[in-house]
Amino acid sequence: MRILYINHYAGSIQHGMEFRPFYLAREWARGGHKVQIIAASHSHIRAKQPKLDGDVLNESIDGVDYRWYATPTYHGNGVGRVKNMLCFIWALWRDAGRMAQEFKPDLVIASSTYPMDLWPARRIAKLARAKLVFEVHDLWPLSPMELGGMSKWHPFIMLAQAAENHAYRHADVVISMLPKVREHVELHGMAPHKLHIVPNGIDPDEWSVQPTSLPTATMDGLAKLKAEGYAIVGYAGTHGVANALGTLLAAAKQMHHERVAFVLVGGGPEKSMLQRRVRAEGLSNVSFMDPVLKEQIPSLLQWFDVAYVGFQCQPLFRFGIAPNKLMDYMMAGRPVLMAIDAGNDPVSEAGCGLTVKPEDPQAVADGVRNLLALSPELRKAMGQRGRTFVLENHTYPVLAQRFLEACR
Repeated sequence: MRILYINHYAGSIQHGMEFRPFYLAREWARGGHKVQIIAASHSHIRAKQPKLDGDVLNESIDGVDYRWYATPTYHGNGVGRVKNMLCFIWALWRDAGRMAQEFKPDLVIASSTYPMDLWPARRIAKLARAKLVFEVHDLWPLSPMELGGMSKWHPFIMLAQAAENHAYRHADVVISMLPKVREHVELHGMAPHKLHIVPNGIDPDEWSVQPTSLPTATMDGLAKLKAEGYAIVGYAGTHGVANALGTLLAAAKQMHHERVAFVLVGGGPEKSMLQRRVRAEGLSNVSFMDPVLKEQIPSLLQWFDVAYVGFQCQPLFRFGIAPNKLMDYMMAGRPVLMAIDAGNDPVSEAGCGLTVKPEDPQAVADGVRNLLALSPELRKAMGQRGRTFVLENHTYPVLAQRFLEACR
């Protein structure tokens, strides 16, 4: 099968997030399929951008062909990002005939978070007589409306709504990472038989090799806490508004006189503000550490007695969650404390930790105490259940096969 995978923000092992398109495409390529990822040259979530000399760059990364289209840089969620999107969509539309004729796809996947890429993807699919798949990451335009407060009458929201409705009506298959979207997508025109759920996952090969050592400063800081008898509640990931890390700091304040250290590893737009808050409140039981490389995550997580993931209290989560961070925690065999109110609860489903109310410092503090009150053997068994759950349900060899079976 020849698969054209359109994802504006696609990354790779060389460029960083977003990893899902790369991992799925690599599994398909290993299975004998010909895969090409189409992506934009600039994305706000990549650690490293591809270097283009002209309008287009073709390259191969670990058996997966990429075609990068030049798009303008941007910062934040303003006009610059919209311009970046429109440039990418126009490049796809302009080259639709060439892609259909030269690559001759059997399957065209539109998967760019925002739904407007479905229009050029459908054009390519019609020209190539290929099957069209719409992959749902977040529910746009609902996400910018509920998270960003945008009006449904905003021109951009109206454009995204028209694209979403078009996608559900005209895609042959709809694949969602979020498990509780059926009512929403059927309301917007999708026939019930089209929907399939394929969540996020991990690459098991990355967890089967010897873990890469941590930076000396990170290792020394964690070892010092352990030597002083602290249990470590750890968070690894982006320090952003959506992660509600202020709740974790408030819980740390409540536990200031207990032998528990709160360690936040990573970077992001909220990090400096969180650091100022820790200094202002004198929270000596909170430590911030620099981001680590992806291949160092397994080594980092082994230091955590409890792995924390939290979210804002948002009605949007009624459609479910599929966080990559949680998959890493579970693969590391760590007991998880998750603070969220969502349509699904993978922590409870796997039996690998506790789920508490979001943005509730008392609930988070009590959750930490309850997990640390368990014996080391019980916490280890809890973590092992999480690892087993991921290996059985959330590895990319399994998910890639489920994806193609849905398309057939």
